[in-house]
Amino acid sequence: MGKLTNKQQQFYDTLITYVRKHFRWPTYKELAGRLGFSSENSITQYYNALVSKQFLKKDSQGNYTFTNPTDVWMTRDEEQGSRSIPILGEITAGTMEEAIEADLGHITIGDFFPNASNVFGLRVKGDSMKDLGISTGDKVILSKTELRDGEVGAVLYDGNTTLKRAHMRSDGVRLEPANPDHDDIIIEPGEFEEVRVLGKYLGHISEDGLVKASYN
Repeated sequence: MGKLTNKQQQFYDTLITYVRKHFRWPTYKELAGRLGFSSENSITQYYNALVSKQFLKKDSQGNYTFTNPTDVWMTRDEEQGSRSIPILGEITAGTMEEAIEADLGHITIGDFFPNASNVFGLRVKGDSMKDLGISTGDKVILSKTELRDGEVGAVLYDGNTTLKRAHMRSDGVRLEPANPDHDDIIIEPGEFEEVRVLGKYLGHISEDGLVKASYN
């Protein structure tokens, strides 16, 4: 990964700030307005530079993604802070024994999520998944893996994103909310090519702490 120039860093930080706030990529016009560019051609040059230096990735359809999603969903303060839980000793799960204090290392995010390199988070807005305990302001944890029938995931469709349980059917896909006040979203076979799975739901973080998904 190459080192960014000051202007390239400003461009990258602008992307991060925008995606955090709006949960979508800015248009070229929006970027030009924010950065004071007179020509949208400059934006293409910056995108190419960030791809070349491996800060962004570009797929065959011309869509950009962040090479390291934690740049987006984790602040610099969080990056510099503690990411682990200390293991302070041993305790028996059998007969009563004296606790043994020792420095036995740390529990890290990798212990919670073994494939942490493919994991990212999104902040929730709305109550369509409230029966799973997911509320506005919670952070859902998602994995960039295949979404199978009956699993919950983040889906991009027709330019909009949603968190729903996906039911794969012969006549399309049914996206089911976990709230009876919301209707299912039905996607017909001809429209399925427009659907993009952003990530599979692994759990969420609320005021009560971490809740992991359960797929029985």
